[in-house]
Amino acid sequence: MKAFLSFIAILLLSLQPTHAETTDSSESGLALPRMVSIRADNINARSGPGTKYPIEWIYKQKGAPLEIINEFELWRQVRDWEGDVSWIHKTRLSGRRFIKIITPGENNIYHSPKYDSKVIAKVEDGVIGEIKKCPNKSEFCLIKFEGVEGWVSKKNVFGVYEDEVIK
Repeated sequence: MKAFLSFIAILLLSLQPTHAETTDSSESGLALPRMVSIRADNINARSGPGTKYPIEWIYKQKGAPLEIINEFELWRQVRDWEGDVSWIHKTRLSGRRFIKIITPGENNIYHSPKYDSKVIAKVEDGVIGEIKKCPNKSEFCLIKFEGVEGWVSKKNVFGVYEDEVIK
């Protein structure tokens, strides 16, 4: 009987997901890190998780992407496109996915997800666009900017992970 119970324990342990298959534990139960966006203009970024902490700066661009790297109760520690880290109340963040162009100067928006595709528009750094999709094994994402929808290289943006697939 003892050998049988040992066998069952070993079997159960072998069925546990490996670290690579699990998400980091977070208070919300969602994966860390993960990308989100700013819900509105003029969002306070604080030095700690609460209103008693000073405001370090104010995000003024609705839709700007942020990466959640930690959680504490109703507060989310975020990293922005410049690498700055601060805390924002979770109600000020959205799960809608946007990118921000981070490559200085003009960036091409392509007709299809290939560098030799026709350039349909150009966009400056700092511009925000909504992610429509990022296909599997592609360097590109389909992005919707105001009035223009086209393909942008993941290398030129903040807001999507290198190997991330968005359908």
